[in-house]
Amino acid sequence: MPDLSPGQQWEVDASLVDPEGLVARATGVSTNGAKRSAAPGIAAIAAALPERVVENEELAGPLGVDSEWISSRTGIHRRRRVNGETLVYLGAEAGSSALGLAGLDPADLDLVLVATSTPDQMLPQAAPLIASRMGAPSAGAVDVGAACTGFLSALSLATAQLESGRARAVLVVGAEVMSRVIDYSDRRTAGLFGDGAGAAVLTHGGPGQIGPIALRSDGERGDLIRADWEERLVRMDGRATFRAAVAAMSATTQQVVSDAGLGLGEIDLFVYHQANSRIISAVGERLDLPPDRVIDCLAEYGNTSAASIPIALSEAASTGLLRKGSRVLLSAFGAGLTWGAGIVEWEGAA
Repeated sequence: MPDLSPGQQWEVDASLVDPEGLVARATGVSTNGAKRSAAPGIAAIAAALPERVVENEELAGPLGVDSEWISSRTGIHRRRRVNGETLVYLGAEAGSSALGLAGLDPADLDLVLVATSTPDQMLPQAAPLIASRMGAPSAGAVDVGAACTGFLSALSLATAQLESGRARAVLVVGAEVMSRVIDYSDRRTAGLFGDGAGAAVLTHGGPGQIGPIALRSDGERGDLIRADWEERLVRMDGRATFRAAVAAMSATTQQVVSDAGLGLGEIDLFVYHQANSRIISAVGERLDLPPDRVIDCLAEYGNTSAASIPIALSEAASTGLLRKGSRVLLSAFGAGLTWGAGIVEWEGAA
């Protein structure tokens, strides 16, 4: 992602917007006049969290700071940490809850996609284990590795499978045990991350509708967030990551809203990757978003990487921010670098 001047970095390249595609998506009619078939939608979403709560005070002492030092820089007051729970357990719990809310049996699933960077083991991967634990052993099962953008990436892949007719019901899980890969002596990352899982059931023909999703990457800047095989700990250039995340999520927000033929004022809820409250606030300020339409649940859960968007959606539903009929903007940014945004019309259960 190139360096841009302050006046440029919030603009969208006009070449990214296809005028004919915009009309088709906004009206439901393709350019040859054919009516689009019923679009996939999210039938239900649910979250699963470890029982153990880790307050800032527990982390602050070894870092030589106080709890306020962490909360003032991140917006985080506490997070969850596994204490015997596995990633497969959390992912299956979230998935089973979402299936129950959707009124589907695990046998109805054609595909299970699991977004994670912290599987329980190298092999077998998480998706087939989660599918089996839920009672869907014959479903296709694939891990998706796109770091904090993983859930959004898996959502896009699932939508395409449903649109093509290759699947009728897909479960998308975002699950992380970030406590496995954090150096708790590193002030840059020790207070940021938490563990948890969230899951969404997608079905063809709704309820609701999944609109345009844009995914982007820039591997040349991949060293901003990294973890190598030898050390197996997350290292981050916090300031550069902050700037890149704000620019990327602001730009893709504008792009997908334009692609959908909408204005920012027509979005009812903005759900950004829960990385840092300062990042979320900066995006909101750049786009002049009403604060009451932007969810920030970092104080309770911290950054749960690929799980953060489904956990935030579940939280929004529980607090009344996510209501039936809402147009919801989802956006994420993570290691890779990877980022993206998408729009969902919400009619599901949570």
